[in-house]
Amino acid sequence: MFKKRDRNEVRVIRHTRVRKKISGTPEMPRLCVFRSNQYIYAQIIDDTKGATLAQASAMDTSLKGKLEDMNKTAQAKEIGKLVGQRAVEAGIEKVVFDRSGYVYTGRVASLADGAREAGLKF
Repeated sequence: MFKKRDRNEVRVIRHTRVRKKISGTPEMPRLCVFRSNQYIYAQIIDDTKGATLAQASAMDTSLKGKLEDMNKTAQAKEIGKLVGQRAVEAGIEKVVFDRSGYVYTGRVASLADGAREAGLKF
């Protein structure tokens, strides 16, 4: 009998397939996105060292009061701007975008647009 997989299981399979092909280097780290039902998280990762170079999330204290009256897509754009600003401050200008198996629409695309506005190139 055929057993239907849940959405997150299929997303993880997609994510592992894509991660075989992309990797963050010191010259071009990986901008990784994680999306839950309530929050969205973004990290810039150097996979050779296994280190997070910059990060931002909806639970960030610097954005807490600013995000309360926004919808989730607008929140994602602000988080993209913040992670982009932190990356530029750390001397990072080019990244590889890792959407973690999520479809590139809505909050994921909005976060990418915010990061581009802050000066990241990908």
